[in-house]
Amino acid sequence: MRIAIFLILLAAALGYAAWKGGGPERSMAAILAAMLLADQALHLFIPARFAMVDTGHLVIDTAAAIATIALALTAHRFWPMAAAVLQTLPLVAHFSRAIDLAMHPAAYLTMQVAASWLLPPLLVAATWRHQRRLSRCGSDRSWQISWRRSNPSAPKTS
Repeated sequence: MRIAIFLILLAAALGYAAWKGGGPERSMAAILAAMLLADQALHLFIPARFAMVDTGHLVIDTAAAIATIALALTAHRFWPMAAAVLQTLPLVAHFSRAIDLAMHPAAYLTMQVAASWLLPPLLVAATWRHQRRLSRCGSDRSWQISWRRSNPSAPKTS
């Protein structure tokens, strides 16, 4: 039942971000959708195992963390930094499991998935804030401008 509830929340957040979000919100929706598809593909071939380090989910979580950190570094928004932290927390679970193989499988599972429950509401709030900025200001810059381009007095490199 909790998986169905999570998938409904995630689908609603992805749909809202794809429909009304700016570039960063749509990018995060794409990252989360890719994670979901990769997870489903993984489970077609390998059953979920929590008695040892789950290398399939480690790969998915690492890719998602890297993509979200890249989003946080390039987006003209604050929320991607929180999303990057939430995407990095499952990596702590994998490393904790590698260090302590006696960890209870339920603890590993909980550490691996708990932070993901916060991502759909964060994406909905980010999309809603984007819409508020658009209605208030008429525009909402999505991406950071590089330092050199935004600072005309910056020294030119060859």
